[in-house]
Amino acid sequence: MKFIDEARIEVVAGDGGNGVASFCREKFRPFGGPDGGDGGKGGTIWAVADRNVNTLIDYRYAKLHRAGRGENGRGSDCYGKGADDVYLRMPVGTLIVDLNTGEHIADMTFHGQTVMLAKGGEGGWGNIHFKTSTNRAPRQKTEGKEGERRELRLELKVLADVGLLGMPNAGKSTFITAVSNARPKIADYPFTTLHPNLGVVRVSHEKSFVIADIPGLIEGAADGAGLGVQFLRHLQRTGLLLHIVDLAPFNDEVDPVKEAKAIVKELKKYDQSLFDKPRWLVLNKLDVVPEAERAKRVKDFVKRFGWKGPVFEISALNRDGCEDLINEIYSYLATKRAEEHRSEETQMTEEARAISSIDPDDPRFKVLD
Repeated sequence: MKFIDEARIEVVAGDGGNGVASFCREKFRPFGGPDGGDGGKGGTIWAVADRNVNTLIDYRYAKLHRAGRGENGRGSDCYGKGADDVYLRMPVGTLIVDLNTGEHIADMTFHGQTVMLAKGGEGGWGNIHFKTSTNRAPRQKTEGKEGERRELRLELKVLADVGLLGMPNAGKSTFITAVSNARPKIADYPFTTLHPNLGVVRVSHEKSFVIADIPGLIEGAADGAGLGVQFLRHLQRTGLLLHIVDLAPFNDEVDPVKEAKAIVKELKKYDQSLFDKPRWLVLNKLDVVPEAERAKRVKDFVKRFGWKGPVFEISALNRDGCEDLINEIYSYLATKRAEEHRSEETQMTEEARAISSIDPDDPRFKVLD
C-alpha cells in the first residue's frame, strides 16, 4: 500500500430542509388551522479514528466530502426527514487543521475518537410554530440553514514511543527488524526505506513499546534534500529518540562524526522541540570493526562528537547489545510513564482539595432558586 501522510480535503455539511406553510383542509374540520411541518436537519460530517487504517491515501484523490440535504417539511404536520451523517475514517494519529484559520480542530489520538468536522444546517420552521391566539392563520415559515463548509489539512503523525534517527544505511531498518515484528526492506544502497515503519518490541509477555523508523536524513534535509524531512513529523510524538550511527562505513572517506553532527544540525533546524527530546546515541555495525579496535574507535567518536548522554554499542545484524538496549529503553519509558501518572494524580488531588475547601455559606456560591 502506498503510504500517504498528508492530504487536503473539503467537507460540506448538508443544508437544512425548508419549513412549509400549509393549512388543514379536511372536510369535517372547517377551522383546522396551520399544519406546516419543519424541514429536516442536514447531514453532519464526522471524523473517526480507526486503528485499522494506516494511511491517508483515501483522501489524496477524494478531495470533496459532502453530506446530504434535509427534506422539506410537508402539510398535515409532516416533518422532513433528516439527512444521514457522513463518517470519515482516519488513522489514529491524524492531526486535523483548518486551512483558512490555522485552527487545530482535532488530534485523533485513540481508536474510536469521534470529532465533528462540519455541522449540518438546522431545518426551517413550518407555520405550525407561528400560530397564536391573535394570529390563527399564520403564513410565516423559515428556510433551512446552510451547513458548514471547511477546507482541512490532514497530517498523519504516527504514534510511537521511540523514534530512530540516522543517515541512510546506518542500519535503522536492520535494527528495527532485529528487535521488533516489523519487516522493512533492507538493502546495501541508500534510501531503502521510503516510508515510516512501525514495529512492536516485546520485552516480555506483558511489556512492550512501539518503535518508529523513518527514511534516513542527509545534510540539507531541512531545506528539502533527501526524503527524511518529509517524515520527521512522525517523530514529534515519540518520547525518546535513538540516534543510530554507522561506526564502520564502507567508504573510508566518510567521517561518522561529521555525519552525526549533520543529523543533529538538521534536527534542530527542522523543529526545536524535536531537537530538545531525550536522545540516546547508538553506535552500530561494531561487528565489522576488529575487536581490538572497538574500544578505541568508540572512545574517539564520543570525544570528537562531544556527546554527554547515554551511549550504546550494538551490532544490529548479529543482535549483539540489542537486548540490553531494549531493556534500558523499556525501563526509561516505564519510569517516565509512572512520573506522568503521579503528576496527574497530584493534579487531581489538588483540584479535589480546592473544591472541598469551598465555604458553602460563601454568597458567591449560593444557588439561586
